[in-house]
Amino acid sequence: MKYDQIPNSLFIKNRKKFMDRMHSKSIAVFNSNDIYPISADSVLPFEQHRDIFYLSGADQEETILVLYPDSINKNNREILFVRETNDHIAVWEGEKLTKEKATEISGIQNIQWLKDFDKVFFDLMTEAETIYFNTNEHYRQAVETETREDRFIKKYKQQFPAHRVAKSNPILQEIRGIKEPEELELMQTACNITEKGFRRLLGFVKPGVMEYEIEAELIHEFVSNCSKGFAYPPIIASGNNANVLHYLENNRPCNNGDLILMDVAAEYANYSSDLTRTIPVNGKFTKRQKEVYNAVLRVKDDATKMLVPGTLWAEYHKECGKLMTSELLGLGLLDKADVQNENPDWPAYKKYFMHGTSHHIGLNTHDYGALKTPMEANMVFTVEPGIYIPAENMGIRLEDDVVIQEKGEPFNLMANIPIKADEIEELMNK
Repeated sequence: MKYDQIPNSLFIKNRKKFMDRMHSKSIAVFNSNDIYPISADSVLPFEQHRDIFYLSGADQEETILVLYPDSINKNNREILFVRETNDHIAVWEGEKLTKEKATEISGIQNIQWLKDFDKVFFDLMTEAETIYFNTNEHYRQAVETETREDRFIKKYKQQFPAHRVAKSNPILQEIRGIKEPEELELMQTACNITEKGFRRLLGFVKPGVMEYEIEAELIHEFVSNCSKGFAYPPIIASGNNANVLHYLENNRPCNNGDLILMDVAAEYANYSSDLTRTIPVNGKFTKRQKEVYNAVLRVKDDATKMLVPGTLWAEYHKECGKLMTSELLGLGLLDKADVQNENPDWPAYKKYFMHGTSHHIGLNTHDYGALKTPMEANMVFTVEPGIYIPAENMGIRLEDDVVIQEKGEPFNLMANIPIKADEIEELMNK
């Protein structure tokens, strides 16, 4: 791994939080992700399933975590199964986790080879009455591929039909949303790497540069600072490309007079950052561009102040809509009749701001976290309003990542990343 080893105290705490919420005489199983093929003998770079990483720190394929807090044998209350290595694997693929290293990373004392899983698991299941399956219930999930978790669930439902079934996801949604200090530190590192990439761009961008050249500058800076790279596919959208919310081609020239919307950020140790900035290609905003830019910035700043303990996610987004409506009226993009006659299910402001303002962020860019209960301290949210005006060849979005505090306004993990229009112009024209 490129990142420094994470203290296993984090994973010990995370497992305790999970096990404290399990039913009595229950067992929970978490599988690593598959390695996904491209074609022939090519595969995608491995990405660990975030749930098993959150609970163990194991960042290796073919790994299984078993949690059974009521096991008669105390040694079996936490077991990590890893792929047994050999000299051939070491030569062709590199070192894999030894049992000793797996304990050092995870804090789990009982490390077993994966080949022994079925035998050990059968013995544990003769004691247990309930099994927790780790289904994907994220509110944005749309996965069609059968995962390693899916295959596990099919197999063991058939093998143990008399056991009760429970879901891991509600527990994970609850506990993963509230970050531990170690997690906040890792996320701050990801944000700091993102800052270095963004500052690099401010001296690089000029008329005629290609969007993909900007992407190349960013990946160079991110990887040079111990990141695997982008936390999500980078959006580098100049001119009207910014009005395609998930524009990913990054293959157009950046023209004089246009803006570039860049939704780009680094990961670190599997933790995401999520940044959006919009800058002028030639280093100078026009009067109209700056008017719209500052309107978006005001919405972002005011929306951020509402992220406090007790806030309800759905109500927060309604209030953000009111903030945006006011700004769009001021910009002349809406008039009072538009607002008076709006459809409550699709308010007038949605013509120019059609996405949400905030989402949880952490091990996933759109992370787990409770959305129907009041917000709590140490939840981390993005704040990302935007105004998109195809008729004026511009789309502007601004985004930071913030940590909810016990009292007062959130802590901005991206406070050091330039955002004010005047500062952007000054840095671009040095």
